[in-house]
Amino acid sequence: MDCHWVDRCQAYHAVERQHGVAHLCGDPDFQPSQPSIHVQVLDLPGGGVGVEWDVRACGSFKAEPGRWQRLRPGAALPT
Repeated sequence: MDCHWVDRCQAYHAVERQHGVAHLCGDPDFQPSQPSIHVQVLDLPGGGVGVEWDVRACGSFKAEPGRWQRLRPGAALPT
């Protein structure tokens, strides 16, 4: 989320799609190098199952602290 490319990133866009949330960009044009997406299967209350998706690492990461928050002012940070 603190990556310069987060709004243009195709990997982050795929994670947004899996979460069913609004995209930062409708048509991302940045193809990241070696993204690592962590997928975790969770037991939910009542016997359900959930899936959590996260971009954990990327060869194209370029630090820009606060980037996601500037793109979505006032929105809660994704968990």
